[in-house]
Amino acid sequence: MLKNQLYVICLLFCLGLFSCGGEATRNKNQAGNQAYQADVIVYGGNSAAITAAVQAARMGKTVLVVSPDKHLGGLSSGGLGFTDTGKKEVIGGLAREFYHRIYMHYQKADAWQWQKQEEYGNKGQGTPAIDGSERTMWIFEPHAAEAVFEDFAKENKLKIFRDEWLNRESGVKKEDGKITSIQTLSGKTFSGKMFIDATYEGDLMAAAGVSYHVGREANSLYGEEHNGVQTGVLHHDHYFKTNIDPYKTPGDKSSGLLPLISAEDPGVKGEGDKKVQAYNFRMCLSNHPDNRVPFPKPEGYDPARYELLGRVFASGWRELFRKFDPIPNRKTDTNNHGPVSTDYIGMNWDYPEASYERRREIIKEHENYQKGLMYFMTTDARVPADMQQELKTWGLAKDEFKDNGNWPHQIYVREARRMVSDYVMTENETVGKKPVPNPVGMGSYSLDSHNIQRYVKPDGFVQNEGDIGIGLKNPYQISYGAIIPKKAECQNLLVPVCVSSSHIAYGSIRMEPVFMILGQSAATAAVMAIDKNIAVQDLDYEQLKGRLEQDKQTLSQPKKAL
Repeated sequence: MLKNQLYVICLLFCLGLFSCGGEATRNKNQAGNQAYQADVIVYGGNSAAITAAVQAARMGKTVLVVSPDKHLGGLSSGGLGFTDTGKKEVIGGLAREFYHRIYMHYQKADAWQWQKQEEYGNKGQGTPAIDGSERTMWIFEPHAAEAVFEDFAKENKLKIFRDEWLNRESGVKKEDGKITSIQTLSGKTFSGKMFIDATYEGDLMAAAGVSYHVGREANSLYGEEHNGVQTGVLHHDHYFKTNIDPYKTPGDKSSGLLPLISAEDPGVKGEGDKKVQAYNFRMCLSNHPDNRVPFPKPEGYDPARYELLGRVFASGWRELFRKFDPIPNRKTDTNNHGPVSTDYIGMNWDYPEASYERRREIIKEHENYQKGLMYFMTTDARVPADMQQELKTWGLAKDEFKDNGNWPHQIYVREARRMVSDYVMTENETVGKKPVPNPVGMGSYSLDSHNIQRYVKPDGFVQNEGDIGIGLKNPYQISYGAIIPKKAECQNLLVPVCVSSSHIAYGSIRMEPVFMILGQSAATAAVMAIDKNIAVQDLDYEQLKGRLEQDKQTLSQPKKAL
């Protein structure tokens, strides 16, 4: 009898249908497609996904990363190199390790190909770019960030399936309130004990039947002030400071509106809507003659599309280069700035729930708009000559995004779906009006929403709406309850990016360091729930807190040195 049992076990090993643990397993499912299994399945390829996978691996679990992306790191390697740090002292764990590795990269002489290190201005966002005392660096080139994520993957032996897209229609299987497997469009099936949705869009969360929200909530829902429609609220400098006529023939409504202006009513101040803050690409530009590619003329380019910007220049606006934020090697992280800039306002409202095909169209539309914007400003006579001449010294960085025509591989999805769980982070928690239970990380950036719509005011002039910037006095905690669904909806899913949050609170949470922090915390909770064979909602917080602190996560504001 024993001899027969050993024979069967050996046969199962040979067929790949039996595992004693330690490595993810693979076999053929009934349809003949490949099936894979691990303790933890991470869906996504951005910074949160990689930190989650690294943490699960370091805690001794098998983990598979199922990534729609070919490149690792999301926005952190996709052009957002001028990090939105907020208060850097609350950035701990793997996130801080990432920025330490960036620091170590730039300690090498060969990292400074186009600029001497001493020539770099060392300007960061509220902090020096290079923090020698803490051995961290917060500002970096896209390729440097991607290399760190690839090193994370290699060192921790992460198995990553790239260019694998969730079958959102029928690819999520659940039993007894738990996800058992997910399937991608290629036919691959991934089974696991725990699942982490680390995507910017929240596709796995939505397909698993978890509640979520798209757009702005009314201020009355959570007792907030800066959610909902914000007509008349003008923050930052991303609005029209002078009266700009919106019509093709100035003063003539019958001539129709200029491109880039919506004919819709903006809505009532304070009321909710389904509209989403603007997206753009964080371009990496260079002004080094040997590392600069002239701005390309996009397909279907029409200079008339940018007449509104021409009128802004004619009004005397001169802030074109305000957000050419310097990163090493004479490059920039170039972001939106001004009333008409790289944000393609109002053209992404359907993105969060759109099909993959429609999303690709939206992304391409954003790319063409932004490339057309840069081409317009370097070629059109409506642009003041002095600014145009300076802009011509800039171009796309030749040594970045080399497999994508030097264009960022990741659009800036500032906000898409947001989970609605038993606990919702709101403006009141971020500004300190309400305490936060069971923290698993901290945020500190200002409440920051980009514009959501561009409309015609009752006085007949154009204006933007939705841009909010509210500074915070202190960092705030982010609750464990915000990264787990309602127990009745799913017991083995964690959501560290599309967290349970109101629109305006998400305006602060949505920063790359925070996503890394929450990715690590989500994986820690997933592993501990596996070990205890319980739902993520039933995990003892004090035990979770102990492990997070052991791994150097910051869960409360550090005390200032006396």
